[in-house]
Amino acid sequence: MQHGLTFLKRAAYTVAATLASLPAAAVIAPPASAEPRAPAKAAALARARLAKLKVARPLSIRGYSRKKFQPMYHKGACSTRERVLARDGRGVRRNASCHPVKGRWYSPYDGKWLNSEKYVDVDHVVPLAYAWRSGAKRWSQAKRRAFANDLVRPELLTVSHSANIAKGAKGPQSWRPRRRAYWCRYAVSWIAVKHHYRLFVTRREKVALLNMLRRC
Repeated sequence: MQHGLTFLKRAAYTVAATLASLPAAAVIAPPASAEPRAPAKAAALARARLAKLKVARPLSIRGYSRKKFQPMYHKGACSTRERVLARDGRGVRRNASCHPVKGRWYSPYDGKWLNSEKYVDVDHVVPLAYAWRSGAKRWSQAKRRAFANDLVRPELLTVSHSANIAKGAKGPQSWRPRRRAYWCRYAVSWIAVKHHYRLFVTRREKVALLNMLRRC
């Protein structure tokens, strides 16, 4: 009996030592289906926030330019894109210029794993052009820059280039992530950003967000 226990202890130690020696990038991620949903409290808070948002018709796109938001702004040696890639990636290695030269990134919109930053886009959850028509048109330059480079709110997310192109500047009434399992978190994030920046929603947008929150 004692011999059996000793053998089991040695086997457990061997397994633990083997796992500890593996590099972080070698650890297998859980399947996409195991991705946790937004907590029930987060969904309830999102509904409460959405109820408080002003409902209005979208403003004109006239005068819009990405340059007016200064996306991917440099703060120190790193750009916003480089900071997001380092934050969201696994096993990320950066060179002296802060540029990621190695890593893996997960795109929650379509469930793809991306092995090179060349295939990764940093998406604005609430697109800049959409934010412009939701009230950002009336903001100062400084506030637009803060919005476009916000690393605190859930506004910036690493996604596949193909998913980002498909989304474009569309709202949730016109585009939703291909993975329905992500609809809840997407709606919660969208509402959190709009609530923080006091951006209004359209009627169709509000209905679409409420429908997505049913997945929570």
